Parts: sequence; C-alpha cells; structure tokens
Amino acid sequence: MRFDESVIREIHARTPIAEYIGQYVPLRKRGNDMVGLCPFHGEKTPSFHVHPDRGFYKCFGCGEGGDVISFARKIENLDFNDAVRMLAGKAGVELQPENPGAARARSEKEAIYEANRVAAEFFARALHGEAGAAARAYCERRGFSAATIETFGLGFAPPGWDALRDALAQAGVDPAIGERAGLLKPSQRGGWYDFYRDRLMVPTYATTGEVIAFGGRALADEEPKYLNTATTPVYTKGRHLFALNVAKRATQKDRTLIVVEGYLDCIALHQAGFENAVAALGTSFTDEQAAELRKYADNVYLCYDGDSAGTAAAFKAIDIATKVLEHAGRSVRIVGLPKGEDPDSYVRAHGHAGFQRLLDEAKPSIEFKLDPQIDRLGGGFDSPSAIARKAEELIRQMTPREEWDRWRVYVAGRLKVNVDDLRNSRFFANGANFVPAYGSAGVSGSRHVAAGAQPHSFEREVLSVVVEDPALAAEYVDRIAPGRFRNEVYRRVYERIVEQAGRLRETGDLYVLFAEDAAGLDVLSDLGRRDRSKTRQYGGADERRALLDRVVERLQLDDDKTRYQELSREIDRLYAAGQPVPDALRGEFDALVGRLKR
Repeated sequence: MRFDESVIREIHARTPIAEYIGQYVPLRKRGNDMVGLCPFHGEKTPSFHVHPDRGFYKCFGCGEGGDVISFARKIENLDFNDAVRMLAGKAGVELQPENPGAARARSEKEAIYEANRVAAEFFARALHGEAGAAARAYCERRGFSAATIETFGLGFAPPGWDALRDALAQAGVDPAIGERAGLLKPSQRGGWYDFYRDRLMVPTYATTGEVIAFGGRALADEEPKYLNTATTPVYTKGRHLFALNVAKRATQKDRTLIVVEGYLDCIALHQAGFENAVAALGTSFTDEQAAELRKYADNVYLCYDGDSAGTAAAFKAIDIATKVLEHAGRSVRIVGLPKGEDPDSYVRAHGHAGFQRLLDEAKPSIEFKLDPQIDRLGGGFDSPSAIARKAEELIRQMTPREEWDRWRVYVAGRLKVNVDDLRNSRFFANGANFVPAYGSAGVSGSRHVAAGAQPHSFEREVLSVVVEDPALAAEYVDRIAPGRFRNEVYRRVYERIVEQAGRLRETGDLYVLFAEDAAGLDVLSDLGRRDRSKTRQYGGADERRALLDRVVERLQLDDDKTRYQELSREIDRLYAAGQPVPDALRGEFDALVGRLKR
C-alpha cells in the first residue's frame, strides 16, 4: 500500500525523533546530538547518536541508522506500512490509502514543490546578480547579513514580466503548475506572466523542508507593500508559521517560541540571536497556527507592534491563545513594545539585551487584558464599593474560575482596595440577600406557616424520601446530619425521625410519632400531599437512595467550597504579608481545586 508523501512528512513533523527514541533508549545531550547505548547490539560505551534537528539516528558501532520510521520498524519488528500506521496513530495523522485521485493530488503537490524550489533558486541567483543591486541595498539598510540572507533563502524578483516564466520553462516546469503554485498569472492575450516583479522575495518553508509559499516586499513606497502567495494545494493562508522550520530546532533548549506579525520582523530577531522567533505571515493569529505552536513550545511570547492596530491584534491573539494553548497547559505572555515601535526597529535600536529585557518584563496574557480595564476603573469617580464590584465582575469575566482568587490579589493591589471587598461585592450588591428573614415584620409568625416556603431544596427532598421510607433515616444520618438543615422546623422533624428511626417502618408510624406536635404534623401533611399525587416522585428504594446520594455529594461540594474560601483568604493573607505558603496548605488547596474542577 502506498501512502501520500504528505502523510510521511506529517509523521516526521509531529514525531520529534529524540522524544520517540527516548522512550526506548536513555539519551543524554552531547553538543547538538543525543547519545545513548544502542538498542540493536550490546555495548558498554555509547555509540548510538540521535540528531534531533536533522531527524535521523546513527549507531557508529553496528551501523544501524535512519529516520523515526526506520527506528520504529527495527525496534518493534514491523514492516513499513505497519510502522507508518502506528506512528500516524500516535501523532494524530489521518491515514488514508492512496487512491487514483489521491495519487493525482500527490503528483500535483510534488510538481508544485518542485516549481517552488526552482523559483526560490532563481530568486536567490537574481539577488546576487546585476539586477539585484537595489534589493541588496535594501537588505543592507535592514541590516541583514550575508548569513541571514542565506539562512532564509532571500531573493529578488526581477522587474520584467517573463524572467521567472522562462526559468521555470527551462527547468521543465509546466506553466500551468507555475500558475497553481501562485508564481505565474494567465495573460488575457494568452500565455503566462510573472506574478512577482521587482520585489525582495522571502520564501516560506514547511517544517519538513519544502518551499510552500513566497512573500514579495516592495523595495520602495509602491503599493501593495507586500504580495503574498494565496491558497494553493500546498499552502493555506492562516495555517502555517514563517521560520518554524528554523525555530523548531531552537525550541529543543527551552520549548519557547516568540510570535511576531511580519516575516521581516522575524528575520531581524533571528539575526539578533532570537532563533526561536516565528511569524504569522501577515495574517491574524489563527487556531491552526496556535495548534502548530503547541507541538513545539510550552512557553509562547506574542509580540505585536506598539500601535493601536498592534494592540487590537494582540487582544484577538490572546483569545485564541487562551483557547488553544493555555487550556492545553501552555504559558502565554505578551511582549509590550513602546508606542510606534515594531520588533525589527526595536531590536535594531536596542540590540539583543534590549529585546531580552522586554521578554523578561512580558506580562501574562490575562494581566495584559486586565491592565487597561484596571486603569479605567482606577481613573474614574466611582466609590470604593462600586470599584470593588466592577473589579470583581472583570475578574469573573476575564479569568478562569480556578484563578479568581489569584487575580483578586493582583487587581486589589493595583486599585488599592481590600481583597475581601472584591470577594464580598457580589453578595452585597444582590438585594435578595437582604430580604427580611422568617419572623420579620410583614411575615406571619405562626408556627403553622408552610415550612416549604423557607427551607433549602435539599431539606424538603430529604424529608420527602424519609417520609416515604423512614428506615432510610438511620442509614443516612451520618452522611446527612440534622445539623445541615437550616430551617428550624424541618431540622426538628428530621432530628426526631432520626432518633426513632429504629422503630419506624411505615409512613403511618410517623403520624403516630408526631401526634401531639402540630408543626410536625403540618410538615408531614404538606409532604404527604405530594405522596398522594398521581405521579409518585420516587418510584422505589433505588431511586430514593440515588436522590439521597446526590444530596450527600452536594453537601460535600458545599463543604469544599467553604474550605476553598477559607484557604484562599489564608493564602491571600500570606501573599500580602510576603510570607511563603506552607507546602501542606498549598497541597490541600491544589487538591481541593482539583475536586472542585471535577
């Protein structure tokens, strides 16, 4: 069975060879390589080398070597197809046997890759030729070194209409394929002409090494400033990241990537020593790009231009990063550039050390979004109570529930208000919490008031079950204690049932028990009316126990929430006092958060 070449490339891209082999062979770093004892022959001195950046392994003892598929075949004793299936399953690559249509598509993709390769080589030659003088001068003004130009394959599209067309023809590339690749445009008079003319050319590479697209930058002030490859069979706008093929090697050090908007910004950062920079290729940051980052990085910096458009783009990117990266356990920070600066201009003016300071001062994504809102609140004329209430609303809207207390401490400190004022603001803002209590003016004080008007819902449900099956009271008394009842009448009725549970068998026994207790009889009568309805609420013992079990779970949840608030306040106090949080306290808090999330 033949698989599409893109499947093999995707397996290579999604399966870091050092991580995969490391599951079978203990590896340690030696220079740019990883070394260990060869699993294919006995040895005491490591001669087995893995090259993560180049995607292959080699044993200098027995001679075994190859890519990740070769290793899987050898170590698991699989044939090629089975090894591909196994690795594809682990990497989440959809695997389809190649049909005639897929074969044609593969053939077209390979032809486009070849057309792009020929074009990239043509542009690179043109940059160093006589016609490329203006483009070379532009690179010099941008500060690009010869090494940078070579690393990124920068080139030049001559100003004529047919230079690339002729170069493709000489290489045997069908002009129709050149058109499908976005390199040529059809002429109204027949034939084709060059799409890119008189521009600095920047190729984009797939993580597997193929040229998939180009960006053409105008050398002067003509419009449009940038011409980019549209969607083709090998390139989809918004799915790929510029320079990831280079940056993925740098991520092996600390699993960190820097995301900027434009590819020239990205190139400038690489030249300044930040080889883990990538660019979003002039598009808004997308879910697909975030998912691609997630494969290679645990820590992501988003660095956008220091203007209103850059700030707006950063806010949109944060929403995507939160959804795709932070929810998957990745850390996202926002790099703040001074107004009017972009990564290129800043790193050229302030060098590596200056940009590193910006990275060190980068804010967590939530803090970046909160700060403007905090400034707006603090600069108004609201009362302290109104500020606390609005701040609490911000926290609940913009931060994960499990981190509310952490951000309350931050926001309260910025606004110079008490943390507890934020916690309590929603309670005090709700007038329903101050409705006159039972027995207050305007409410009948008779002990015969229908008890159903007062108790929490679980109290009525528990008593309803116990009235139907009194024997269950003794079974659940340790799990649903009378003290959990807040309604005085309901609690007293439940307490008496529990005390006499051993002698109670049927509902009629309860009426005998409360024969001289008018309030108790009122409760039994009220609950009994539901029993005589056409539809019985509890059909049997199993249903009754299931309901009581749910009540037990709800009470435990209430207890956990109460303890969560207690621990949160204690941690806040320790933070405010600059004291460390004891391990036992932190452990209890983390365990509690885990239970509440579940």
